[in-house]
Amino acid sequence: MYLQHFRLRELPFTLTPDTAFFMERAGYLDGLNVLLVALRSGEGFVKVIGEVGTGKTLLCRRLINSLGDDFRCAYLPNPYLTPASLLLSVVEELGIGLPNPCTQHQLLRRLNTALLEFAAAGRRVVVCLDEAQAVPLQTLEVLRLLTNLETEKRKLVQVVLFGQPELDEALDKPSIRQLRQRISFSYELLPLDGHAVDLYLSHRLAVAGHEGVRLFHRRAVDHIARASRGVPRLINILAHKSLMAAYGHGSAQVERRHARLAIDDTADARAVPRARGWFAGRLQHWLMGHAS
Repeated sequence: MYLQHFRLRELPFTLTPDTAFFMERAGYLDGLNVLLVALRSGEGFVKVIGEVGTGKTLLCRRLINSLGDDFRCAYLPNPYLTPASLLLSVVEELGIGLPNPCTQHQLLRRLNTALLEFAAAGRRVVVCLDEAQAVPLQTLEVLRLLTNLETEKRKLVQVVLFGQPELDEALDKPSIRQLRQRISFSYELLPLDGHAVDLYLSHRLAVAGHEGVRLFHRRAVDHIARASRGVPRLINILAHKSLMAAYGHGSAQVERRHARLAIDDTADARAVPRARGWFAGRLQHWLMGHAS
């Protein structure tokens, strides 16, 4: 695609949450530090809230990679779990062996025994639940009961909930008020401001191998910042399309016109005056001409 044209080793703006691109600034490092402090303090529940596309999954994976050997982590990306499925998923993630067949009583007893063994070995157990706003209330209640397991010194299980703002609405329900009261640390991932968007673009390009003069003109950055509303997922989409447009033009720098083309072709971006759908046809024409 445009890798050779811009002298990049890899695509800088993919939507996959790659921790190699984690930016230790603009709120993300603060969020990571809050989580690390909370977990090392032995708190039962921690909550991270952020709108769609603000980087919750990336922060979650970065957190897991940052925890040392004194932690065992269970990462649960699928929120649509029944209480029994949740317990089985935790057991599987922690590598705990179960008899076959296994009753729910045996499952709970084996899990409790394994947690005590982890604690005796000086290891903390953390359950990271992604997309927590979609977790059934009964399953959230099982999580609360799981954090009841403790020694005289500390909890046997800590839980980090990553969710959209709807998670707060779910936690406001009277039926799970006991869980809400146990959330001692919270963090909100906010969209990036204009300056942070510029840093974000430069950071990801540098990780991907870019060197030398700035690749995105400041006017292009301003357009991407406004159109994306600072949401990293939208920034990635717009930046990728902008690079494609610049490549199609044979330009060595992403200019405002390239950003506008990308914005006009992205449904969730804040619109600028230009006909939608124009980007794809014109870009294909440019690419075919460039290839020939």
